[in-house]
Amino acid sequence: MAAYAGLPPLVHGVLLSLAVNIAFYIGCSLSRRPAPIERVQADVFVPSTLSPILMPIAPSFRLRRASVNVEELITTVARYLGEERTRESFASFAATRRISLEPAAEADFQLLQYAEYLLASAIGAASSRLVLSLLLRKRTVSTKAALKLLDDANAAIHYNREVLQTALDHVGQGIAVFDKELTLVCWNRQFGEIFDLPHGLTRFGIPLDEILRRIAKQDAPNAHDLDEQVAERVARYTSETEPFLERVAGRRLVIEVRADRMPDGGLVTTFTDITPSVKAAEALERANATLERRVRERTGELTRLNAELARAKAEADDANVSKTRFIAAASHDILQPLNAARLYVTSLIERQRAGDDAGLVRNIDASLEAVEEIFAALLDISRLDTGAMQPEVSDFRIDELLARLEAEFAPLAREKGLDLVFMPCSLAVRSDRRLLRRLLQNLVSNAIKYTPKGSVVVGCRRRGSRLRIDVYDTGIGIPHAKRRAVFKEFHRLDQGARVARGVGLGLSIVERIARVLDCEVALKSTFGRGSRFSVEVPRAAAIAEPTQHAAVKTPAGSLAGTVVLCIDNERAILDGTQTLLGGWGCRVLKAVDLAEALAAIEGSGTEPDGLLVDYHLDGGNGIGAIGELRRRYGRDFAAILVTADRSLLVREEARAAGVHVLNKPVKPAALRALITQWRVQRVAAE
Repeated sequence: MAAYAGLPPLVHGVLLSLAVNIAFYIGCSLSRRPAPIERVQADVFVPSTLSPILMPIAPSFRLRRASVNVEELITTVARYLGEERTRESFASFAATRRISLEPAAEADFQLLQYAEYLLASAIGAASSRLVLSLLLRKRTVSTKAALKLLDDANAAIHYNREVLQTALDHVGQGIAVFDKELTLVCWNRQFGEIFDLPHGLTRFGIPLDEILRRIAKQDAPNAHDLDEQVAERVARYTSETEPFLERVAGRRLVIEVRADRMPDGGLVTTFTDITPSVKAAEALERANATLERRVRERTGELTRLNAELARAKAEADDANVSKTRFIAAASHDILQPLNAARLYVTSLIERQRAGDDAGLVRNIDASLEAVEEIFAALLDISRLDTGAMQPEVSDFRIDELLARLEAEFAPLAREKGLDLVFMPCSLAVRSDRRLLRRLLQNLVSNAIKYTPKGSVVVGCRRRGSRLRIDVYDTGIGIPHAKRRAVFKEFHRLDQGARVARGVGLGLSIVERIARVLDCEVALKSTFGRGSRFSVEVPRAAAIAEPTQHAAVKTPAGSLAGTVVLCIDNERAILDGTQTLLGGWGCRVLKAVDLAEALAAIEGSGTEPDGLLVDYHLDGGNGIGAIGELRRRYGRDFAAILVTADRSLLVREEARAAGVHVLNKPVKPAALRALITQWRVQRVAAE
């Protein structure tokens, strides 16, 4: 008390005021009974063991309170949740707990808790406890408490409805709920906005058909079958299980409608504006249609262009084939006068070796030889491009082919002061002897032609199952940038054109022959130091070295007394041949056809030692004429077929008849060598 007396007056006043208030609060609380709502609210703060309102629910107090049977409990809950939903919920609870719900049986503690849970989902937890309290204390509840309960329940329901309505209004879709009589009971703001419905049609109790009639009038105000349209739409709303579309033509809207039945027979419908999606799909479809049309147009255009290109290519191929055929066909007529000129010039060379005109004659011969080379190259290219030159594959020793090349080019190399070296090789290859020789001829000829000084070496190397033939030279070389260009027709390097004459067809023929032989030509070169051309061919099994027969000795260079029958449909060729062979000491019988040949033989009184016959005759061909002469006189005359036709068919026919072939323009040295063989054979026979 001494301490209290020592406090300031203000503290005295505060403490006295608190004491009076607490005493007054306790006295008022004890002077009257607590209201049910106060008890529920007190239960939130007071433990359940101290709260009197829950004593009826607790099992220990059930015997002291009024009991509630199952039917009364279900009926009470059904007032707030609906009859069907309440009974289904209690039936599900009973099945889960494996208990039987007898209507007259007393509701136990678990059932009361479940009832409280169901009520709380509809009217809130506080109200649900109050309802159960009133149900359990039904004889002691006052009218005021009951009205208070109804007010609280109504407020809770109203609040829940406002929450639900606010949530529906914030949904982007339109939502409308109809009862089992198809009258409107719930909707949101978007439902009216989507269909542009007036306020009179968005109120409680409006039938569905009236709303659909309004929507139908918006699309077709003057439609005569409006009732039928409305009936069809109502049937679709009530029967469709899948989403369907409503089109508002006046506003160009497309609405997706989903309609689902509720347990009590009502209808829940949602309306989604999918106009942007539909427009996008339609735009995509139009774009696809346009794209397909454009693709068809472009495809048609490409097809047309391809057809035109194919036609143009076919025309170009035909023109090329026609050109090639023309060259091949015209070669005979072109080479005939050239052949005659060569024969005459050769005769002049032999007669004017020491005369004043010897140099002039040699120049003419060189010019004619160059023309021969050009025509021979063009004809080879023509035959290679048209596929007329087909390979005749056989096995042969490579040294035989190299020996012939050495004999052919050694004089030319000596004339230029070059060392021509052929390395020995005894291996055999499998290829076309004639085409491979022609390919190597061009390579060796080019090497000698474009090597001012030094040497040319030809050798072979094993490469597995193939043999590589190399042609080395120490010539002018080829720049790296020009290595592919040298294989093109009529292409020559500037320095090469200054070193040697030519037209640039040799390597082009080499590449074509390599393609026919299915092999590849390789090139390595250092500009200014030389080049190496290589070609690989398949190896073959070893072939025995040919037996060397004893040579028959004959007078060298003398053809005196040899009788030669010449048949050619060109008089100039006959005259040139007579001049050339006469200079060699031969006696020449001339004829333009078979009949004249027979007459010439009869008139001379002697049979010829050999025949020199052109292939193209006015009354047939040369092989036929040779066969007829052999049959007529019963002798196997030695014969040479002279022709500008380089086809495989002519060579095969001549080979079958045992006739040598010389292509025009005839090289006099080759002709003399063959006529000399006639004398060798005659001497050997004697």
